[in-house]
Amino acid sequence: MATLTAPRTAAYGLDLGRLGPNWYAAVMGTAIVANAAGALPVHLPGLIGFGEAVWALSFLALAALVTGRAVHLTKHRATAREQLLDEPATAVFYGCPPMALIAVGFGTLTLGSRLIGTEAAVAIDLVLWTVGTLYAVLVAAGIPYLMITRHRVSALKANPTWLLPVVAPMVAAALGPALIPHLPAALGSTMLYGCYALFGASLLGTLLVLPVVFAGLVHSKLPALVLTPSLFLVLGPLGQSTTAVNQLADAAKSVAPALAGLALGFAILYGVAMTGFGVLWLGVALTANLRALRAEMPFAMTWWAFTFPVGTMVTGTAGLARHTGFDGFTGLAVALYLLLVTAWAVALVRTLGGLLDGRLLGRLQAA
Repeated sequence: MATLTAPRTAAYGLDLGRLGPNWYAAVMGTAIVANAAGALPVHLPGLIGFGEAVWALSFLALAALVTGRAVHLTKHRATAREQLLDEPATAVFYGCPPMALIAVGFGTLTLGSRLIGTEAAVAIDLVLWTVGTLYAVLVAAGIPYLMITRHRVSALKANPTWLLPVVAPMVAAALGPALIPHLPAALGSTMLYGCYALFGASLLGTLLVLPVVFAGLVHSKLPALVLTPSLFLVLGPLGQSTTAVNQLADAAKSVAPALAGLALGFAILYGVAMTGFGVLWLGVALTANLRALRAEMPFAMTWWAFTFPVGTMVTGTAGLARHTGFDGFTGLAVALYLLLVTAWAVALVRTLGGLLDGRLLGRLQAA
């Protein structure tokens, strides 16, 4: 008589060896939803409460990811080394961790302070901004250095992910001014001028990289359908730099009043120009991604590119609305925020689904 045995089933274990720096994009995308809610030039019932809830989620996600990456860097050193030194497609995503740290820190100060207290919020933001900024400067210099000296790359195959390292200092420039009211006067001046320096470094870096990226897109197209969402990354330096100049203009009123008028005029003129190009490129990116979706573009972590860059456009246009009083910027900020929340919800649900079924970080195990 044959013996019946229970069929073997498969279960998924968590494989942190697959946890690359690109995962910080999910934290960035979540944090910007919260931060943009606080920045919107409209006051809707429940909006700030929603922002606080999303900020808490981003804070927890950052803590979990930092822990997971610590395990990755400790137990999977060979993989981590390869991702940074030998895989340029992965190395550029080292621009994401500092942006995640700084974005969550800003949300802690502007939204979390009501929940944890101002003193604690300032302390957390100061730590996250400082660590994130040092990290951002290191990445903005280090990744181009590796591209020049070690990575095997071709400018004819450049894609928008190349922007990630050079944009990181711009995030520091945009979100650092929020700390100025909580700093001693001497440190406030240092923060203001330091953020302008970060703005300049990132802007010039972007001006060097962006033409190469566009040339690569025209010459070689995107190498894979799943990279189509990366087209949204071009919005990042546009929206973030607009946010930066508007935040710095506000900070100059108390720190450098002699420059306040000039700073405000520059913020408006520069911001309007960048927003104009941003809206133009948004049309290109949306059209290309709708085409890719019709071609059955599969879900991947690249879908998080739909979030943070659009969020920077929200905060940038919100700053312009605040300084100009023009209703057109208010309407644009609200419309972009609705697009941001929709994209975030889709990316979040698909990511959670990919984690639960093992597609993203799963390791097949016999059970």
